[in-house]
Amino acid sequence: MAHDATIVWFRQDLRLEDNPAFLEAVRRGGPVIPVYVWAPAEEGAWAPGAASRCWLHHSLQRLEGRLEKAGSRLILRRGAAWDELESIARSTRAGALYWNRRYEPEIRRRDDMVKGRAHDLGLAVKDFNGALLVEPWEVTTRQGGPYKVFTPFWKAALDRLAPAEPVTAPRRVPAPESWPRSVRLESLGLAPRPDWAGGIREAWAFGEDAAWDRLETFLDASLDSYCDGRDQPGRDDTSRLSPYLHFGEVGPRQVWHAVQAAAAGRGSNAAKRGAEKFLSELGWREFSYSLLYNFPHLPAEPMQEKFAAFPWKHDAEAQRAWQRGRTGYPVVDAGMRQLWKTGWMHNRVRMIVASMLTKDLLISWQHGAAWFWDTLVDADLANNTQGWQWTAGCGADAAPYFRVFNPVSQGERYDPAGDYIRQWVPELAGLPGQWIHKPWQAPPDTLREAGVCLDDTYPSPIIDHSEARDRALAAFERIT
Repeated sequence: MAHDATIVWFRQDLRLEDNPAFLEAVRRGGPVIPVYVWAPAEEGAWAPGAASRCWLHHSLQRLEGRLEKAGSRLILRRGAAWDELESIARSTRAGALYWNRRYEPEIRRRDDMVKGRAHDLGLAVKDFNGALLVEPWEVTTRQGGPYKVFTPFWKAALDRLAPAEPVTAPRRVPAPESWPRSVRLESLGLAPRPDWAGGIREAWAFGEDAAWDRLETFLDASLDSYCDGRDQPGRDDTSRLSPYLHFGEVGPRQVWHAVQAAAAGRGSNAAKRGAEKFLSELGWREFSYSLLYNFPHLPAEPMQEKFAAFPWKHDAEAQRAWQRGRTGYPVVDAGMRQLWKTGWMHNRVRMIVASMLTKDLLISWQHGAAWFWDTLVDADLANNTQGWQWTAGCGADAAPYFRVFNPVSQGERYDPAGDYIRQWVPELAGLPGQWIHKPWQAPPDTLREAGVCLDDTYPSPIIDHSEARDRALAAFERIT
């Protein structure tokens, strides 16, 4: 029996392998019509930032190629999502609309509206979990509420976690007799004009195949050393999978099973420890989504209400110096320059730069989150919000208010040879390791031999960390 067409609405699931909505559409029988609708206005204050739009352009380009190899196409539209989906459904006489769920507050409201209107049109509507190992409503406390601390959340999640084996994509995708109208990818305006994204393209490969290559490289080269190497920004021991997970070019079930298989195949204690630690980082992503789903106000407001009264400062000059990597603290500046150039920053350094902004400079975490949102290729509302609130001390499972990262000691501990500094702050490359994290303390002869002239080739610190720490602690104590 012939089936009518199924529309698959792609969003942050830009892959064919282990894509529940896409695979179920193929199983349903009949033509499959893959669709992507660019509708940034429907994401409220959290439409994709500039770096994310750049990544999205290349990811959609790769998805188009994958679909074409399978005898299909990606229909691109821009405008109100339901208007475009309804137009496609009517013109193709489709009978079903499938998609994978998203969890951001604005998107949930939009999707509920689309679901209702699709039902009214007579479409069979199904949504699926293609982004998480466990749904946000599946892991609850004994009282039935959401967890607010990571460790018990992850323990409870692991107790019920049994990710199904990933499902491979079909080699051929059934196509309709005639395709609906599609706009050109370039017309979506995702690629930057003028083109400032050379550093991002140099640093990354895009799409589903690149995601899998990155995962395999990590497992081969870094799983055994992950526990020790993950905090050292000068080494390549992190997975760098975050943008691929955000855009759904690889799914968490695929990552979970690949990591488990690699650890089992290697059989070493180092691989086992590395796998356990890495999967707990995947768990942190799950925890962040649980918080976002259950506390939808978090992107704009602190989890701990007392922080609404925190005396944040408005210092545009200091904020600009932080954004541009000109604070005078080398590890902070290295991180901010890595972000500006590549759209990504090592996680340890994210904590250091966030502490500098919120605790040394007393500039609100919302300003930092907004800057990361625009400049990160892995800008994810759940992770970004949770990370900033954690460092600022105002979120769930937050760092204690008295934890203020010392940018010098953090740099000396996690980048002892200064490799990360030399890469991203090259004007300091000639300094000996003894001084590279605190050039303002270096003897004049040492600075001169290294070609460093403070306040000329490299700035002096914009604030004294010791004094800033005391000021921060006093401000935090007033609201505790």
